[in-house]
Formats: sequence, C-alpha cells, structure tokens
Amino acid sequence: MDFHDKTYNCAMQKTHVIVVGAGPAGLMAAGQAALQGAEPLLLEKMEQCGLKLRLTGKGRCNLTNTAHLEDFLKHFGAQGQFLRQPFARFFSRELLDFMQSIGVPTQTERGGRVFPLSEDAHAVVEKLTGWIAAQAVQLRTSCCVQSIELNERHISGVVTSEREFLPASAVVLATGGASFSHTGSSGAGYRMAAAVGHTIQTLRPALVPLRAAGSLCPSLQGLTLRNVRVDFYLDGKLAFQDFGELLFTHFGLSGPLILSRSGAVVDALQSGRTMHVSIDLKPALDEEKLDARLLREIDAHGKQHLRALLKSLLPQKMIAPLAELCGLPLDTICHQITARQRACLRRTMKDLRLEISGHLPLEEAMLTAGGVALKEVDSRSMQSRLVPGLFFAGEVLDLAADTGGFNLQAAFSTGWLAGISAARFALSQKSED
Repeated sequence: MDFHDKTYNCAMQKTHVIVVGAGPAGLMAAGQAALQGAEPLLLEKMEQCGLKLRLTGKGRCNLTNTAHLEDFLKHFGAQGQFLRQPFARFFSRELLDFMQSIGVPTQTERGGRVFPLSEDAHAVVEKLTGWIAAQAVQLRTSCCVQSIELNERHISGVVTSEREFLPASAVVLATGGASFSHTGSSGAGYRMAAAVGHTIQTLRPALVPLRAAGSLCPSLQGLTLRNVRVDFYLDGKLAFQDFGELLFTHFGLSGPLILSRSGAVVDALQSGRTMHVSIDLKPALDEEKLDARLLREIDAHGKQHLRALLKSLLPQKMIAPLAELCGLPLDTICHQITARQRACLRRTMKDLRLEISGHLPLEEAMLTAGGVALKEVDSRSMQSRLVPGLFFAGEVLDLAADTGGFNLQAAFSTGWLAGISAARFALSQKSED
C-alpha cells in the first residue's frame, strides 16, 4: 500500500520508531529504542498499558524462570530454536537485573519460577510505565492502529482508526495474541502483518482449560488436587505425562498441570484424534502399597461406614463421586467390603479416567499459539525478512510455551531486541536522508 494514494490526517513530524502495543514486549521495545537515541512513539488501543500483563501468574506476575537455556528452549517445542538469538542477548539474568534497576526486586519459587517480591503484577506495570516515561517515550493510549503503511515496500508509518497517518522510519508490531480481547489482544496484529505479506500460522488456543465428558467434573467443581500425576492418552496410547496441580471445573479440567499440556491436546483434538486422561490420586504409592494401605484402613474402620474410610484417603468433595464410580453405597460397613470392591477402589484412585471432549475457545485461552511465521523474521534483529523497517515482538509471533514464566521472558527478550534493532534501523535511515 502507498499512503500517498490515500486521504489521511497526516502528522507533520516523522517519528523514528512507532511501537504498536503497550504490553510487556511493547513497553520493553519502546524503552530500549529510546535508550538508543531514537524518539519512539508507543501506541496502545486500551486506556491503560499492560492490561494482560496485570493478570499474569494469577495477578502475581511470573516474570521468568531460572531454567538453563537448553531446558528453557524445550518449553517452546520445535519453535524454541528461534529464540536462541534473542536469549543470547537478553535472557533471564539480564531481565532480573533490569527489574531490579527499575525497582522490582524478585524472588524464586518452586520450579524456578520468578515473581516480583511484591507479588503484584499491577506494581510491575506501574514500574515499567514509569521507566518508559523516564526515557522520554511518547505514549498515546486509546489509540487504535488500523494498518501498517508502506511506500515502495518500505515502512512509511501507520494509520489509526481515526484515519490519522503517523509517519515513521520503523514500526515494532507488539500487539499480543487473539485471546483475552478485553485486555486489547484482539488479533489485530495478525491482520496487519498479513496485509503487508506475512504468513500467519493457524491461530489456536494455548494454556487453555479442557472440557471433559461425563458428570464427574461438575460434581467436583472447585476442587484442587495437588501432587497428582496425569497421563495423557492419544488414540489409546500414552502420549505424555506430568505431575503437579489440577483444578476441576463445571466443564472439565484446569490448573497448571492441565494448562501446560493443553496446547498439545488442542492440536490433537483439532486433527481429529481422541484424547483422554488418567489421574493418579496416589502417585507416591504403587498398587501393591495402596492395596496394603486400604487393608489397614479397612481394619481400622471395620465397623464404620465406607465414608469414614474414604475420608482418610480422599478430599471430602471426592468421596461420594468415587464411591459411586465403584458402585459402593457410602453406608457400606468397611469389614463387609469384598476383595473385588477393594480392587475397584484401588484402580479408581490410581487410574481415574476422563475423556477430553474439547477445550474452551481461543478468546478464553491465556495464550495464543500460531502467529507470524518465524521463517519470515530475522531472529538476530526481529526484523521482517519481507518488509524493511518492520519488526515483531511478543505473542504476535508463532511462539508459545507452557506455564512457568517462559512466555513472559520471550516477550521481554524479543521486545528488547526489536526495540534496539528498530532504533538503529531508523537512525541509519535518518543519517542517509
């Protein structure tokens, strides 16, 4: 597209760098561009910056993870190799030093997850916005960008929903994904990237709760299980397993353990394959040890009802549903439980099976998988290989990891590199003018 062929309200002064989207990637990009001597303009469609960032880590903001590079990359699957270059320049240690410098001390928790000491995502956003203000970044909120404009296949600027043309030498697209649209992540960045020739890999939900068939999950709604193992079966064969925390909902399953594996489950379901899960409620005990435990409990509660026995083994909310699965009335006297009934209790605790029937829609996912094709972006600079002066950062790219701080680190790292690269590109263009 050529902006000279359109009628716009045109800003008189050309900005070095325009950053579209004031999430973690955009805030980092704008601040770093300013530190390079550019004059960045940060545009955010919402009234506030970082609305989605304020929700991360259940509001506690899981900034990054202390995992070593090779382990870190594995959390992104095959796409992780793209991040070698950005992480080589700005990784978890550099991010923690940066956070400390802007007044966000951190703490490391189980699994290498790093949180701000304040455990307050809102405070992190406030510190970041204070930092960009200190770098003299010009910020415009409630400003919706409609399109990226080109002049002879080079960046010329952007056009807003108010038909205002804002000229620039470089544009960083950091618009986020297509989930949680109430935070501003409406998927507009994919449309803008496609309009200038970029391939968009199929968008799909990641870090998304799963739907389960049957009535068991609704009966357990709100129950959280910690330290359980879940085996995921694809077309009847074990595909992968994980250990951790899950949550029963009125429609199925959620919680960290489920969300971390949901991307692979979504891809499997969308390809027409079947998926079910097996929950091991007692992973510390093999079947023989669990059977011995059941025998001891039966002896201890011999004249009492089954409810008393199960109370010593299960959360209160799970007692009635599990007994029903085994066809055992709760008023069964413990010493009357047969070997067959005991075996059913044992199997159910070790192998509580649920058919996965679907997942919540993209709008309700925490993360968008898919996005701008990585082969069309230079990972050494985050610049488009198709459009000189166009840079990408954050969730708009075809990058998605599981939970644990990995996605936020990718946003900050790609934003850091994109901001520096865009500034250098823009300043080199100015020197040539």
